[in-house]
Amino acid sequence: MADNQFFRALARQFSGELFYDESSLHHAQRMIYSTDASVYQEKPLAVALPRNADDIRLLIDFAIANRTTLIPRAAGTSLAGQVVGNGIVVDISKYFNRIIELNVEEKWVRVQPGIIRDDLNVYLRQYGLMYAPETSTANRAMIGGMIGNNSCGLHSIVWGDARTHLIEAEVLLSDNSQATFKYFTKEEIDTKAKQDSLEGRIYAGLAGMLENAGKVQDIQNGYPKKSLTRRNTGYALDLLLEEKEKHNGGFNLCTILAGSEGTIGLITEAKLNLLPLPPGKEAVVCIHCSTLAESLHANLVALKHKPMASELVDKYIMDFTKGHLTYQLNRFFLKGDPAALLIVEFLEEDESTLDEKAEKLIAELTQHRLGYAYPVIKGEKTKLVWDIRKAGLGLIRNMPGDAQPVNLIEDCAVAPEDLPAYIEDLQEVLKKYKLTASYYAHAGAGELHVEPMINLKTQEGKETFRNVLRDTVELVKKHNGSLSGEHGDGRLRGEFIPNALGANVYALLKEVKQLFDAQNIFNANKIVDTPPMNEFLRYEAGKKTTAVKTVFDFSRQEGILKLAEKCSGSGDCRKTHLTGGTMCPSYMATRREKDTTRARANILRQFLTNHAGDNPFNHQEIKEVMDLCLSCKACKSECPSSVDVAKLKAEFLQHYYEANGVPFRTWLIGNFTKTQQLAIWVPALYNLVVSNKTLSGLVKKTIGFAAGRSLPTVGKTSLRKWYNRHNSPGMPSTKKVVLFCDEFTNYNDVEIGITTLKLLQALGYEVLMPKHLESGRTYLSKGLVKKAKKIINENIETLSKYVTHDIPMIGIEPSGILTFRDEALDLCTEENRSKAQHLSVNSFCIEEFLINEFDKGHITTEMFTSDTKLVKLHGHCYQKSFKIVPAIHRLLGIPRNYTVQTIPSGCCGMAGSFGYEQEHFDVSMQVGELVLFPAVRNAAEDTILAASGTSCRHQIKDGTQRKALHPVEILYQALEKR
Repeated sequence: MADNQFFRALARQFSGELFYDESSLHHAQRMIYSTDASVYQEKPLAVALPRNADDIRLLIDFAIANRTTLIPRAAGTSLAGQVVGNGIVVDISKYFNRIIELNVEEKWVRVQPGIIRDDLNVYLRQYGLMYAPETSTANRAMIGGMIGNNSCGLHSIVWGDARTHLIEAEVLLSDNSQATFKYFTKEEIDTKAKQDSLEGRIYAGLAGMLENAGKVQDIQNGYPKKSLTRRNTGYALDLLLEEKEKHNGGFNLCTILAGSEGTIGLITEAKLNLLPLPPGKEAVVCIHCSTLAESLHANLVALKHKPMASELVDKYIMDFTKGHLTYQLNRFFLKGDPAALLIVEFLEEDESTLDEKAEKLIAELTQHRLGYAYPVIKGEKTKLVWDIRKAGLGLIRNMPGDAQPVNLIEDCAVAPEDLPAYIEDLQEVLKKYKLTASYYAHAGAGELHVEPMINLKTQEGKETFRNVLRDTVELVKKHNGSLSGEHGDGRLRGEFIPNALGANVYALLKEVKQLFDAQNIFNANKIVDTPPMNEFLRYEAGKKTTAVKTVFDFSRQEGILKLAEKCSGSGDCRKTHLTGGTMCPSYMATRREKDTTRARANILRQFLTNHAGDNPFNHQEIKEVMDLCLSCKACKSECPSSVDVAKLKAEFLQHYYEANGVPFRTWLIGNFTKTQQLAIWVPALYNLVVSNKTLSGLVKKTIGFAAGRSLPTVGKTSLRKWYNRHNSPGMPSTKKVVLFCDEFTNYNDVEIGITTLKLLQALGYEVLMPKHLESGRTYLSKGLVKKAKKIINENIETLSKYVTHDIPMIGIEPSGILTFRDEALDLCTEENRSKAQHLSVNSFCIEEFLINEFDKGHITTEMFTSDTKLVKLHGHCYQKSFKIVPAIHRLLGIPRNYTVQTIPSGCCGMAGSFGYEQEHFDVSMQVGELVLFPAVRNAAEDTILAASGTSCRHQIKDGTQRKALHPVEILYQALEKR
C-alpha cells in the first residue's frame, strides 16, 4: 500500500492531475470520487486524471510496485459500484476525449475512451453516420464506460450492444505492455500463443480453455439461453466460444473486453463500427395500461410489429413528473392515470408507412383488449415522451422518507417471452419482504429495471437488500436469464455470480482474471472475489444523524440532508454544451467532477451525515467543491431529482461565514445596493471612476475583481426618482400593474426602467410603484441568507397590500422578481407564509405578463411596426429554470415581421458577481465561449440581440463588444416606429 512519499514521487513525473493527501482540495477530490451512481461508498487512496497514455503507464507501474489497484472511471454513472473502491481512481473523462480517425466509406471511427456518446454522434451526424448503442445516460456516458459495461440502451433490440460495435481496442495489459484486441484467425492466434509474453499467454490460455471439452460443456450449460440478447454476467465466455466455433478457431478479444468492467486491461483507444442515420420520420405509440401485467403482454404484441424500441414506464415514475419544473411539461400526452405506459417506437422514411405501422399495432392491441388509450406522438414531441423514460432513475429519487428505490435487481434480464412470468414470480418475492417497487425500461429486450423501496439506513434494510437479490438469482436461473443485462456486476451482483452461472463457470472466470491480471492491478474485487454486496454502502446501518438547523426552510425536502441525499449520482449534470441545457455551466467549462452538481450534493451529504460539533458546514472541503457553483438554478429544474444546489450553497455559505467571518469583498457585494445609492448622488464622478482605465483598475485590484472586467455604471437619476417626477395621475385605467423596482434597474439600468414605464403607459397600463426594499438578491448570491431573509419578509408585508389577482406584480430584472417565486417561499416567516404564496402566484417577469396580455387581446400585432428584423435571444438562467424563455420568444415575435431565434446557450457565465471576481473570471469567460459568444459574434450587425438579465447583457458586452437589449427595449422601439 503506497504512502504519500511514493505518491509525491509519482506526481513529479505525472503530467495530468493527481490527488492523494489530506489537504482540503485533495481530500475533497477523494471524497467526491468515493461514490458513483450506485449505493456504494469507499474513499479511494488517490484520484488520477491522466493526460496521456504515458501517464497511464506510470500508474500501472506504480500499482505494480505498490500492490494497489487502478479503478478506471469515465462518467461515473455505474449503478453497480464498478468505479468505487480502495485503490486509485483513474478518471479518463477530462483528457481522453478525442476523435482520432474517421473512415466514412468503411463506416468506422477511432476514438479515445472518454468521448461522450452523444457528443460523438453530434460530430458524426454531418457524415450521415452514428454510433448506435444508446443508454438513457447517452448525453454523458462515455465510450470507455459503455464498453466496460457492454451498454445496450433503448434501441438494443435493433442496434445491439457495445460489444456488437467494438471492432478493435488498444489496451494496456497488467505488465504495462500494449496489445491490440481485434479479430485474429486461428493461425494468427496460434502464432501469438507461442510468444513469450503476457499477450501470448492470454491467447494460449483462452484457446486452451475453449478447446477443453469439459470446460466447453460447463460454458454451454451455465450461461443464459441464446435467445436472450442481454447477457452481461461475468466474462462473455459463451459468446467467445460461439465466435470461435463460427470462425473455425478465430476470435476477437474485444468480445471478452466488452463487459469486463475494467478488470482485464485499460483501453486507450477504441475502433467502433458505425451505422447510417436512422429514417427521419418518427412516431411513438403510447400504450396506456391499467396494470403492469397488461403492459408486459402488450409488449409481446408490440414486438411482433418489429418496432425500434419498446420501453415501459410505470406509475411511480409518471407521478413524480407532476409539479416538476421540467417534467410536468412532458405529461401532455397522458390520458387518465395509467398504471403502466408502454412506449413503442417506429422509424420510417415516409409518413404513410409510419401511420400504417402504428395503426396495425393499435388494431391488434384493441383486438386483444390490451391498453385503454393509444396516443401517437410524432416528430419533435417524441423527445418529450422519451425524456420521461430516460429520467426514471432520477425522478423516483423524489420519493419522501428513508425507504428509497435501490439499484438491486434492476439489471436482471430474461427473454421477452419469459418476462410476464418472471415479473409475476418476482412480485411474489417482493411481497414476501413487504416491498413495493418501481418497474421501467427495456421491456422489448426482456429487461425491466425493477427498483424496490428499501431503507438502507437500517440493519433490517441492509439484510433485506441482500436477501432480495439472493432470491431473485433463483428466479433468473429458473427462467434461464442473466443476472446482469447491461449495468454490469460490479460490487452489487459479483457475490452471486457463482449462484447464477454455477461453480464451474465461476472457476473459469477466475481463470480468466488470473490470465489477464494475476496481481489484481485492474479494478480488483469486481466480477470475481467480490466482497459481500451489502458492505461499503453509502449509509451506515443504524447510524443516527443530528438534525441541522437552517435559515432556509427545507421542510418540503424533509431537511437539508435529505435534499442532498436526493442526488442519485446518475450524472445528468455532466452533459456538455453540445447536448444543450444549462446544468452545469462550470462543469461544461472545466470538465472536472469537482465542478458538477453531483459532487456538490455528494460532499455536503457526506459531511452532514458524519458531522460532529455545532457547525457541520465549517469545512474547507465543502468550500472547495462549492466554489465554482454559479447558482444558476439549472439543477432545480434540469436535475430529475431537483437537487437545488443554489439553495444548498447559499445555506452552506451562511454557516461557513458564521464560523470564519465574512470576507470584505463578500460584504461589499452583498451591500451593493448601498454603494449604488451613494453613487447615484454623484453619477458623473462615479461613472468617471469606474470607466477610467487607471482609476477602475485600482478599484478592481482593491476589491479583488478581474482587470479584464468592466464595472457597471449608474444612471443620471434613479428609476424611482424618475417615476415620482413623471408619473402624473391621468385617466383612471382598469389595467393596473405593480412594478417591482429592483435594485439593478433602479440604479444601473435606469434607462431600461424608464423605457418599461413608457411602454406600459403607451399600451394603456397604470403603473404603481409602492415604496419597498431591494430584492435581497445580492445577499442571497453571496450566502448572506439571514440578511436576505429580513429584507424579503419586509417586502412580503409591504407588497402583499398592493398585489392582487387583477393587479399583478411585474419585474424587469429576472433575478429580482423571481425571488418571490423561489427563495421567498423558503425564507418567509410562518406569519407571512400565506402572503408569500399569494405573491408567488401573482408575480411575473414583465415578458410573461405582456405575452399573457397579448393572449387576452389587450395587446395586438397592429400596435407594432411591420419592419423586418431578426432577433437573437439569450435567456436568463432563472427564466430557463422557470420555463419562461418560450414566452419571451413569442413576445418578441409579436411584431409581424420580427423573426426570433433563441440561442441554444446555457448560462452566460456572469452569474451576478461571479464573473467579476478575479479567481472566477477565466471560468466565467470559458462558459460564455461555449455557445453564447460565438453565436453573438456570428450574428450580422443588424441583428438585434435580446437578453433580459443585467448580468447577461454585461457579459455579452465584455465578451463580444456587442450590445444586447432588454426585450422591453425592443418592443418599445417597435412601438415607436409604428
